[in-house]
Amino acid sequence: MPNPYLNRRRFLESAAAALAAPIIVPGTAFGDKKSPPPSERLTVGMIGLGMQADGYHVTTLLGFDDVRVVAVCDVDTNRRRHAKRRVDGRYGAEASAGCAEYGDFREVLARADIDAVLIATPDHWHAIPVIEACKAGKDVYCEKPLSLTIHEGVRMIEAVRKHGRVFQTGSQLRSGGEFAHYPKACELIRNGRIGKVKRVYVNVGGPSDWCDLPEEPMEPGLDWDCWLGQTPLRPYNSILSPRGMPKNWPMWRLYREFSGGGFSDIGAHEFDIVQWALGMDGSGPVEIIPPEDPATKSGVKFLYADGTEVIHGDRGGLVFEGTDGKITLNRAEMRCEPENLAEEPLGHGAVRLEQSPGHHRNWIECIRSRKRPICDVEIGVRSVTICHLGNLAYWNHRRLRWDPQNWQFVDDAEANTWLDRPRRDPWQLPEA
Repeated sequence: MPNPYLNRRRFLESAAAALAAPIIVPGTAFGDKKSPPPSERLTVGMIGLGMQADGYHVTTLLGFDDVRVVAVCDVDTNRRRHAKRRVDGRYGAEASAGCAEYGDFREVLARADIDAVLIATPDHWHAIPVIEACKAGKDVYCEKPLSLTIHEGVRMIEAVRKHGRVFQTGSQLRSGGEFAHYPKACELIRNGRIGKVKRVYVNVGGPSDWCDLPEEPMEPGLDWDCWLGQTPLRPYNSILSPRGMPKNWPMWRLYREFSGGGFSDIGAHEFDIVQWALGMDGSGPVEIIPPEDPATKSGVKFLYADGTEVIHGDRGGLVFEGTDGKITLNRAEMRCEPENLAEEPLGHGAVRLEQSPGHHRNWIECIRSRKRPICDVEIGVRSVTICHLGNLAYWNHRRLRWDPQNWQFVDDAEANTWLDRPRRDPWQLPEA
């Protein structure tokens, strides 16, 4: 029996999850040198065209001579036409045919001439196109937070592995650049410069709340029913999907139907760095303890099997406290205690973390080599799973025991019903 999801035109809205500053590509990047022949260029389709895509992803990909953006897709007519104008303006006479625009992501995936897709939709619209892209043989870059539920993340891993795809999670703090102090800090911690890590403070926003926004007149050119996707049907409000091209980060991320609040939005970045620094990319915490006050939105504690505590705070940035020192990180700087902690170079035999040429460039090079990128799908899923676990502890005010290898709660049948949530037809999660 045909999947009803495949019988209707469906797709996704714009995106823009991360608050990392957009990369500004210099004019020289647009090619004074001869471009590679078309047969050597990777072709990319863009799915989701909000602020993060427009200000960061499109700008960056248009700066690569060995990449061609050939299709843009969004349920908002204004955004996809804006993106098409940008792409056509970049390539000009070089392109024998202009960039195609679509309102249905499946039309992008159906094109045999597209090698890869970049998905920058809201969180509730990540899982379905990721899985379908893998099934269609496309390599994938997908924004963080990678999933809306823990079960979605597991299914994404299954799809990427089953179909042998190259997958990059948009956790670009791992790729250094202007944030080079994050990989440096992780190397220092992995090499014992602060001794044994006792506790880590992750200072980001709180969990999301249910949406109670009033109805507003519909934005012309927007497929609102499709923007809502799997989530419950509700009236349009411009806070969720701004009119025209967004000038500020859309606030769908504050609402539980669509995202996990600031806790998963910026938390997906920060917990990713915690996992990297602790050497836990293939695992996670084993116990989650909510704060005593059920009304508070900070204070949840994650316990790892080795006794390390990771605590959700609200002071800003990351703080790693060890037996021999402390490292504090934010987007602007790294501070060490004692101050000379980072001065001595790492010696022979030290743990060395992967050096990325840039988050998009790493993805492109891995598509060619078929290696796993610096933030492969399982890394992204495990980082966002910590956010989900914390939100579940806040929402339900429950102490939880977690089995990170089997992706389930320990001896807690009720909690295991929270691994996923009901979905509105026809947007059921497809099989991998």
